[in-house]
This record gives sequence, structure tokens and C-alpha cells, in this order.
Amino acid sequence: MKRAQGLARHGILVSFAMILSYVEAQIPAFWAVPGMKLGLTNIVVLLALYQMDTKSALVINGIRIFLVAILFGNGMSLAYSAAGGLLSASMMILLKKTGRFRMITVSIAGGIFHNIGQILVAMVLLQTKALAWYLVFLWCAGLASGFLIGILGEALSKRIRLDEM
Repeated sequence: MKRAQGLARHGILVSFAMILSYVEAQIPAFWAVPGMKLGLTNIVVLLALYQMDTKSALVINGIRIFLVAILFGNGMSLAYSAAGGLLSASMMILLKKTGRFRMITVSIAGGIFHNIGQILVAMVLLQTKALAWYLVFLWCAGLASGFLIGILGEALSKRIRLDEM
């Protein structure tokens, strides 16, 4: 019974992350920083990381990245999302494990490192280092969106108990 509940919980969170990804895709691009997104799906990763465990957060994020790329994107979007998601999740896991940082700080780091991962992939695929200058803008965007997502994540974490699902 416990395994079935865990599987159902993972499925619900993947579905929620996919819905947030779709909603985010409907938001018009921010003209000042092309390619910038809010990172709404990171709310789900934060909830899984803080209320479940590291493995669950990684599995949920990985499945979401793969399914969203298949349904709404392509191979290139998979490469960018996977690199950003893996680097972001790794940094969030490391910071959370120290026990020194609030969810907001962990989220900010996740937003910034997601952008770093995507720029690194772009630099490799396009075979140019010239894109590195764009990190300045994306760091600012990652800081702002990570802060917002962290606030939302903390608020939801107080209201939603995943172990009661």
C-alpha cells in the first residue's frame, strides 16, 4: 500500500509540474531578457526536495523534463532543459543538505544554476564562448525568479503536506 501511495504521489507531482510548465509556456516572453521564464515547475521540485527526499525530487524533475520535451518541445529543448534541470537540482540538493539555507535561498541558487546549465549547452552546441556575456542578464533573472518561486514554495509547503496525500 505504501509503495502505491508513493507512486501516486510522484504521479500527481509530475502532473502538477507539467501543468505549471504548460501555464508558463502561455506567458508571453519577457522582452528585456529573451528566453527568461519564471521557473514555476521549480515549486514542485522544492516541495519534493523539502517534504519527500532527494531521489524523489530528481525523479519527478527528470520525468517532467522528458515528458514536457516530448509533448511540447523537441530534442533541443530536452538538451537545454536537462542540463539546466540537472545543474539546478544538484545545487539545490547540495545547499539543502547543509541545513544552512532557507527554501528561498535554495530556490534562488536553483534559478541561477538552471540558467548556467542552459548557457553552457548553448555554448557547446553553437560552438561559441560569446554567449557567456548573456549570463549577467540571466543571473539577474534567475535571482528574481528564484526569489519569487522560493516565496511561493515556502508558502505552499506550509499549506500542503505531501505525506498526507
